[in-house]
Formats: sequence, structure tokens, C-alpha cells
Amino acid sequence: MLTAYPKPNGTEATSAVPVASWIDLLSPTSEERACVETGTGFHLPSREELSEVELSSRIAERNGVLYLSMPIVAQMSGLDQSSSPLGFVLSKEWLVTIRYAPLRSFDAVAEKRSRDDGHSSSVDTFAALVDGMLEMSADLIEQIATELDGVSRAVFSGLGKKNHVTQSNDELRRVLVSIGNAGARLSRIRDGVLGLQRVVPYVAGTGQDWIPARIRVRLKTIQADLSSLTEYEAHLSDKVQFLLDAVLGFINTKQNDIFQVLTVISIVGIPPTLVASIYGMNFKSMPELNWAWGYPYALVLIVLSAILPILWFKWRKWV
Repeated sequence: MLTAYPKPNGTEATSAVPVASWIDLLSPTSEERACVETGTGFHLPSREELSEVELSSRIAERNGVLYLSMPIVAQMSGLDQSSSPLGFVLSKEWLVTIRYAPLRSFDAVAEKRSRDDGHSSSVDTFAALVDGMLEMSADLIEQIATELDGVSRAVFSGLGKKNHVTQSNDELRRVLVSIGNAGARLSRIRDGVLGLQRVVPYVAGTGQDWIPARIRVRLKTIQADLSSLTEYEAHLSDKVQFLLDAVLGFINTKQNDIFQVLTVISIVGIPPTLVASIYGMNFKSMPELNWAWGYPYALVLIVLSAILPILWFKWRKWV
């Protein structure tokens, strides 16, 4: 889909290319790409070229035109969608964006651009877009931080209690899935923020004279915000690892408790088994065979041999 901003009254997007400062391509067809290339004179990179990870492929300058790309995920709150490339082709007259997924930040800027009567330049639109992506990333990180606080309370206020020693495997599995989900989403946000950290300083520091000083100052502010956001994201990543280690520690503790119970049961069962085995032997010369109270004596001995180890374990506080 090709959309040009600002849109002239009633004209089609294809004829609006020469008068638009921002041309947005969403999953473009070959005809739409050819239309934009003809109207702007740019060579638009393909999806494969936008997906390249080399720094020289992500940021480049050709004939006074800036070619920028980064990975982005449309819905970072879930894990059912893979990342897709996002490309910027920025010049004094035009900003061409190439994307393959809908983005909330782009929709917000597009709504403002539709109402500004063409007063925003290409670099103004670029700064607004990266600012919107920064705000979206910050909102998502704040959401993950709130979720991790809830998981932390559940782990140390719930799983850490003595009466939760026999915590169900389903709840432990649920907590692990929640932590893993938060970690995976943080990783996706990190990729997007890293892409912005490459793109924004490059544009702010480029020697193009058509980038106004106020835009450079704004990009410098965005760059500082990205640095603080990266630090906070690293803090949350450490928290994810800490919670993961804590939950795994509780799982190991639960397994140790189970093995301890099984060990006590097996040890308690050994003396009665030994006594029963001794008096279960059929030898002719066994003196207890002629006792009138031999059978009750054997039963009492079996019971005592089971109770005494339990009392011993209780005294040693092993159970």
C-alpha cells in the first residue's frame, strides 16, 4: 500500500508522489515501488537488502540521500509475530519509509501529518517517527517492568512460603513461561532500540546542510533518551535472569524435599523389613518358634524399628 502525506484534495497517491514530503510504503507491490522510484529518482532497497545486518548496509549515504534500516516488530507485546525490516530513505525533499508490518507509531504520525496541511518537512517527519518509536518502546518496557514486579511478588511472597513447598508443577511452569515471555519481548525491544541507536546518531551527526539545527538538537535529545532506555532495559534483563534463577532454585528445593521424603521413607522401611526377614526364616532351631508371645514380640519389634528412625529424624530436624 502506498500512502503520500500530505494528501492533495481528492488525488490518488500515485499522482501525489511529486508533491508529497513523506511517502509511506506498507508491503509495497512492484508497481508501487516503480512509481516511487520514478517520482523521486531514488533506488528503493528490497526487503532482502533491508534485512542485512552489516552496519554498512543499515546506514549509508549516496549522493546526498540517507539510506537507513532497522528491524521492527509490529506487536512487541506478543511472540506470535516475527520481526520485519523497516527502511528509511531520507533526503531534503522526501522521506520514503518502507515497512512490512503496521506500526502504531507510524499511524499516530500519519494522523498528525494528515492535518498539518503540508507544513512538516521530510526531516521533521523522520524525527517524529523515531520519537514515536522511542515512546512506544518505552511504554512496552514499562509494561514489562510492571509484569516482572507481579512475578517477583508471586515468587517471593507465594513460592517462597513454607506452605508452598509442595507447589504444583503447573504454577511453577506458568511462572517460568511468564518470565521467559518477558525476556523474549525485552530481547525484541532491545533489537529495535539498538536499531534506533544506530540510525539516530548517524542522522544527527551527518554533514548534510539541509538538516536544520533544531532537528539535530531534537535527535540529540532522542539519542540521550535511547541511552537511558537501554540502561533500564539492561536492568530489566538482569531482573529476568534473577527471577529465572530464583524460580529454578525453588524447583530444585522442591525436588530436594521430594527426594528427602523418599529417602526417609526408604530408611524407615529398612529396619522393619530386616526384622520381618529374620523372623520369616524357617529354621528348625529358631528359639522364638516355641515362645507363646513370639508373634506379638516380633510385631512390636517391627513397629519400634519403624518408629525409632522417625523419632531420630524428627530430633535431628531432617523432616
